Amino acid sequence: MPFKPSATEILEHARTGTSTAGRVFGEPIERDGVTVVPVAVIRGGGGGGAGSGSPEGGDKVDGEGSGGGFGFTARPAGVFVIRDGDAHWRPALDVNRIVAGGQLLGLAAILVIGTALRRRR
Repeated sequence: MPFKPSATEILEHARTGTSTAGRVFGEPIERDGVTVVPVAVIRGGGGGGAGSGSPEGGDKVDGEGSGGGFGFTARPAGVFVIRDGDAHWRPALDVNRIVAGGQLLGLAAILVIGTALRRRR
């Protein structure tokens, strides 16, 4: 059975969540007795680096180094709709994913049809 949090749990996470939950759950929006809590998928990464000295191969090279890097992305996942104390999940529609999936499916179909036609000859 899928996890179904209560309306109180959702609002509590949105208002007082940890830093991660605070980034995932947006501020609740209340209108006409309905509360909507936006939810996002957050991903991040980092990098690093170092350096110094000469390589072990024996060639004389002055050593130095550096590094860096960081990436961050966020996309909407959906919303929790809270009405009369009952919470319902409404997933976000990611049109870009649908279009990319359709393009991949179309490409696969073209390749399969092309292979089938070549074998017929």
